Amino acid sequence: MPPTLASLVHHSALKLTVRAGEDRLDVPVRWAHASELADPVPYMEGGELLLITALKLDAEDPEAMRRYVRRLAGAGVVGLGFAVGVHYEDIPEALLDAAQGEGLPLLEVPRRTPFLAISKAVSAAIAAEQYRAVTAGFAAQRELTRQTLTDGPEGLLGALAAQVDGWAALYDASGAVVAVAPEWAERRAGRLTADVERLRDRPAPASAVVGGEDRVELHSLGTGRRARAALAVGTAAALGTAERYALHSAIALLTLTTERSRSLHAAEQRIGAAVLRMLLAGECDHARAVAGGLYGELLDAPFRLILAESASASAARARVEGAAAGAGSGSGSGAEAASPARGGNAAGAGIRVGAVEGGRVAAGGLVAVGSGGDLLGQLVEVVEAAAARAGEAVLVVPDGERLVVLAVDGGAAVAACGEFAVALETSRAAGLDPVSAAAPASVAVPVSVEEEELVVGLSAPAGPIAAAAAYKQAEQALSVARRRGRCLVEHEELAAGSVLPLLGDDAVRAFADSLLRPLREHDATGRGNLVDSLRAWLSRHGQWDAAAADLGVHRHTLRYRMRRVEEILGRSLDDPDVRMELWLALKATAAAGE
Repeated sequence: MPPTLASLVHHSALKLTVRAGEDRLDVPVRWAHASELADPVPYMEGGELLLITALKLDAEDPEAMRRYVRRLAGAGVVGLGFAVGVHYEDIPEALLDAAQGEGLPLLEVPRRTPFLAISKAVSAAIAAEQYRAVTAGFAAQRELTRQTLTDGPEGLLGALAAQVDGWAALYDASGAVVAVAPEWAERRAGRLTADVERLRDRPAPASAVVGGEDRVELHSLGTGRRARAALAVGTAAALGTAERYALHSAIALLTLTTERSRSLHAAEQRIGAAVLRMLLAGECDHARAVAGGLYGELLDAPFRLILAESASASAARARVEGAAAGAGSGSGSGAEAASPARGGNAAGAGIRVGAVEGGRVAAGGLVAVGSGGDLLGQLVEVVEAAAARAGEAVLVVPDGERLVVLAVDGGAAVAACGEFAVALETSRAAGLDPVSAAAPASVAVPVSVEEEELVVGLSAPAGPIAAAAAYKQAEQALSVARRRGRCLVEHEELAAGSVLPLLGDDAVRAFADSLLRPLREHDATGRGNLVDSLRAWLSRHGQWDAAAADLGVHRHTLRYRMRRVEEILGRSLDDPDVRMELWLALKATAAAGE
């Protein structure tokens, strides 16, 4: 305990006598200060014991003493020591009455007790208290360290709660409670999720004090730009010096346990990249041997492969793919002209180790959906946090502006990825990207850092032996998500859905418009409805009578119209490829509402 007026009164060497304010002697004394100024208030900070001899005071004037004592009390002075036998043989009645009226403790200091002795006593008591606090802090640090080494963060929280006589809770990057001690505080800790999310959005290190049932201190954990975790400590009153030492020690220890060293993290990334390469190359046994127990049972159970990339990278890939498709349209399929980054072969994909663009950052609600380069980093945090809470293994391999993830099929990490995508698409639908929302579909909008988005492809469940096929599935789903403007597409959706949404691509619509334009120009002259006649004939598989009946014309009229189609287009309707192209063109224009 710091020194108090009561401890000074009971100090045998000082011989102090209480003359007023007997009921307020338990207040702590921050310092003892002697001043003979008529108004020492400008030099007070609060908490002082003021020592006077009344050298420059009219101590017998009741009104002057009331004003003097009132100003001292208002400045936070905790007590007044009056030396008798110097200028006054006894404490003047005016000063005594003023102190009693204001409730300010008034101590009589005998002539044989110098003010210096009182100052030394206060200083020694403060130093002793600080020494006890430091000693207790070191003891707490040793205990917290021992608990951390033996029982991990849970043991540390239990020791910290005992040290501060309260409770402590640890939160992950998403704001979810990871551990709490004692158990009865779990509900209180759960009510602070929103406060933890607000703390997470501030530059680290950050702290906050929250009121309520307890006085709660929140502290961010981590050495990066954004917090990786948070610590909450709830107590009935403000922390003392010893408790503060214990709290700072806990923050340091938890930071060490939650923030892995750069070299260790880089080594794990290299191992993860090597394991992924082996899986994609079909070397499952080698992958398991290299991974050891690092990824638990992930390589023995069905998993999903998640492939994500930023929208700026997607736009670049789309341009490359579009150019390749255009170059290949005259000879073979454009799908064979895959970009070098994709490689066309999953086993040959250029998986490389690097930092995720935007850093490894936290996310909120489930997460707080951010913008720009942070989205890949947020996805990493969401997936890793969900896997950690569920006790699942997850393999995350950053690949420049791409991210490759192996996660347990049906597990928390895959579900969290889906929820993240839903939250992101909801934010898009709410108009948080006004540039893209306002632009026509046919206009390419440049993607700046502020407008950057995320696209994700998710494979079907697969085992290690089918990792290469899963990678190809994820790439196909990613490509479809990119073209459709979706945040996430699962490969299983592609087979379950219709081919018609694929016709919404700008290049397909341009092809359809070019192919059917001569027929539309003919119809615009009023010399016959060739487009509708062609659609009816193709829908009836070339059956003249059925198609003519649909149109309400004679079959000879329909035959004439189909000859005109062949003449205008310069193509034969007997060619199945021509019929297929015309049918797809009609479907594409119908999908576009033309």
